[in-house]
Amino acid sequence: MPDKKILIIEDEYNIARFLQLELEHEGYEVGISHDGREGLDKACSDYFDLLILDVMLPSLNGVEVLRRLRQKSDMPVVMLTAKDEMNDKILGLDIGADDYMTKPFAIEELLARIRVIFKRMDNYKASKPQNDSILRIKGVNLDIDRYTVTYKEKNIDLTKREFELLKYMMQNKNLVITREMILAKVWGYEYMGDTNVVDVYIRYLRSKIDDQFGIKLIHTIRGVGYQIKDE
Repeated sequence: MPDKKILIIEDEYNIARFLQLELEHEGYEVGISHDGREGLDKACSDYFDLLILDVMLPSLNGVEVLRRLRQKSDMPVVMLTAKDEMNDKILGLDIGADDYMTKPFAIEELLARIRVIFKRMDNYKASKPQNDSILRIKGVNLDIDRYTVTYKEKNIDLTKREFELLKYMMQNKNLVITREMILAKVWGYEYMGDTNVVDVYIRYLRSKIDDQFGIKLIHTIRGVGYQIKDE
């Protein structure tokens, strides 16, 4: 059974439900959103292996969803549209879609294209050096490819945002990182919210790692920001 999680952003409820049932029958875990803005938030806040994205969506169209998603994630995306025009396909692919299908489509073909994408991803990961994607500090292991974090073989459940924050800090170990730097890298340059959100997520990480396992991983540098020390 495939061990993959797929998000569907599709405003037509019957199509979304049909896709969900077919994908679950194939063994995939499936999430659904019927709104562009809500779907983008879901794609950015939770972890998914692949996104099936309709072009015509309420609140935020699929092209804009993809454009914003690509600023933060390289998640594979298959775009769906009722329009059978070459310009739409070219635009979607240029922005960063991995594949493109026009409605109506055969579900067997969609499933086959999804398998091809996952096979290509697995082959790419297999060709990389085995430990190239693993960050290790003070017993905390972060696997970038597998999207997992452990402490001495004990799993640590993190949200996608918590994972990206921890990854960024571990990749910049021993450096003092300001809140503004974290916001730009983890939340994106377009984020206009309060920098206090960084403090909130630092507390989340500390409660799940430092407090849980009795280690001092994340240090506060008063008046500046935060630091992970690899001593």
